Amino acid sequence: HPSVNMTSILSLPLPELSKKLRDGSLPPEHVFYAYVGKALQIATETNCITEYLQESETQLRKAKLTGKLGLLYGVPVSIKDSVDCQGHDSTLGFIKNLNKPAAEDSVVVQVLRRQGAIPFVKTNVPQSLISYDCKNLIFGQTFNPLLYTRSPGGSSGGEGALVGGGGSILGFGTDVGGSLRFPAAFCGICALKPTGNRLSKKGIISGVLGQKAVAAAVGPMAKDVESLALCMRALLCEDMFNLDSTVPPLPFNEEVYSGTQPLRIGYYETDFFTMPSPAMRRAVRETKQLLEDAGHTLVPFELMNVDYLIFNFCVRGMFADGGASFLKKFKGELEKSSMGLFFWLAKSPNWLKTLLSWIAKPFVPRFSDIVRSMRANTVDEVWSLHHEIEEFCHQFIAQWKKLNLDVMLCPMLGPALGIGYPGKLSVAVSYTMLYNTLDFPAGVVPVTMVTDEDEEELKGYQGYFRDWWDRTLAKAFRGSVGLPVAVQCVALPWQEELCLRFMKEVETL
Repeated sequence: HPSVNMTSILSLPLPELSKKLRDGSLPPEHVFYAYVGKALQIATETNCITEYLQESETQLRKAKLTGKLGLLYGVPVSIKDSVDCQGHDSTLGFIKNLNKPAAEDSVVVQVLRRQGAIPFVKTNVPQSLISYDCKNLIFGQTFNPLLYTRSPGGSSGGEGALVGGGGSILGFGTDVGGSLRFPAAFCGICALKPTGNRLSKKGIISGVLGQKAVAAAVGPMAKDVESLALCMRALLCEDMFNLDSTVPPLPFNEEVYSGTQPLRIGYYETDFFTMPSPAMRRAVRETKQLLEDAGHTLVPFELMNVDYLIFNFCVRGMFADGGASFLKKFKGELEKSSMGLFFWLAKSPNWLKTLLSWIAKPFVPRFSDIVRSMRANTVDEVWSLHHEIEEFCHQFIAQWKKLNLDVMLCPMLGPALGIGYPGKLSVAVSYTMLYNTLDFPAGVVPVTMVTDEDEEELKGYQGYFRDWWDRTLAKAFRGSVGLPVAVQCVALPWQEELCLRFMKEVETL
């Protein structure tokens, strides 16, 4: 459209854009077509979009007539494939889910529409969602907008690529092991994984149905923290609580978000399971220094037994049925996804897993642990697992309270791995998956870029186990100068506002 200045519209941060839309100084159709144009360009470059939501144009016309201005009035938003939008497929990258349009919008999408937002595209995911790459047989591979040889992360990879490339100002994804945080970190943007039930998951399809050990969450992705806060303000409204009465009626706490008192911040540089890349370690150190200089108190936090947690809670929790429901998803599909190892293990009988685990223990301890944790559990074993996770959570909180912490600063896996690497490096989800198991809110903020010194230091990278995974990870990190590296900001359950306040602090510094 000749009268639309695309560049100026696309350069506006979300709070400013929504202000201009609400006060009428920017017509919604100008904003809409600016973003449609940009999204088309980014989709051509990265292959991140699966579907254009045609009805967004009708919604655009209606929005002007109603005159009811929600907090996100006229804001075009992008939606992950697995989040139901009425009349559109939620494929999860499976061919069998094609041409099975959702009967109604998921609650999150309903609330977005009521707040005036315009969902306009759906974005790509890895097959089954249980992966942090972004590729399937229907839509193919999505590329990182910053460097096409790199993965955009996953499973909300299409969102990461689209928002990271500037083709969407606000995106929505889900996270069960880092699926919002990987794409944000890999594509140099921000994301918030809330407590599992802070936002409604009704109408959102999960990778493993009915699994309760590792908490999934739905959350926003955007270029900056203020946009995430605005989004949470809009979503945490009466409509959300009425449409899904299982969500606690906790409106956004403005007072906590805009607080200015100094924080007591726990931090650690490594989980002693996945050795951080030099840039990850530096990201935490530099952020810690800046926070201290700004008057906050930083307290070292010691993580215990992360390897036990990864195998016994995360892998075993996700695959407590021995991988049966995971396998069922793939029935009749051509491609068996990049989840080769899990796929193969899910098919093996329990006796074989036990034997393999025993044989592999002295040579490849991590492989042995994965095999063992993929055994099918009896009901009482699953119950005791859930009990153990509860106990672990209470212990972790006790350690947190003993140090009198407000929030925690943690490493985030980065820089972006090369395409194909995430599928081989499922063990590297340790930094993110911890907070799904605990069900704590966790956000990601980009803080630095890989330097030549980091690259030089990487040559000495060996990992803690010096096994095949550690060697592969060292390769995956290589050649990344200039790519963004993020940190994770974590708070206690239901403290999304404090988490965002801390993220804002990190971003500002």
